[in-house]
Amino acid sequence: MDPDRVQARERLLVERARAGDQEAFAELVRSHQDDMYTLAFRLTADRDLAADVAQEAMIRAWRGIGGFRGDASFSTWLYRITANTAWTLRARRRRRAWLPLELAERVPAPQTPESHPETAGDTEDLRRRLVTALARLPAGARQVVVLKDVEGMSHVEIAAALGITTTAAKVRLHRARLRLRRLLEEGGT
Repeated sequence: MDPDRVQARERLLVERARAGDQEAFAELVRSHQDDMYTLAFRLTADRDLAADVAQEAMIRAWRGIGGFRGDASFSTWLYRITANTAWTLRARRRRRAWLPLELAERVPAPQTPESHPETAGDTEDLRRRLVTALARLPAGARQVVVLKDVEGMSHVEIAAALGITTTAAKVRLHRARLRLRRLLEEGGT
């Protein structure tokens, strides 16, 4: 489908949802729910928590749709809500109980045609070290790395999603990558 038509359809659905049309909002959610869950999982590294985050983010989006001004795209607005919800629910869960995350076993290794049996062990080891190091980053640092390096968002989109300036997004990303590099070099994974 033509991207302009998709955007026009989304704008119409947003306007209807802002007017209280629950079916229009449900259609918006259906078109973005997989992306919301994926982002939530990448930020929390916990499938159950990611499902809770995605559901809570949808509820928050419905409650806040009247305040959506359209300064950013609807998807960017949802990313921001999802990221903030992930942050909140992770903190709430951490206050209740601490459970070790076994990230390396939870995140599936990407399958590529270029995978060779000779290098599979090295690739798997690197992936495990990277996932473990990423999990050791503070939530804010992990958030910006995931948005940029996994989700492929631009600095401007990250800034909009996190409610910060573009410069702050660049600085946070730079610092987070440095910290991630140190964790990997230390072998403290």
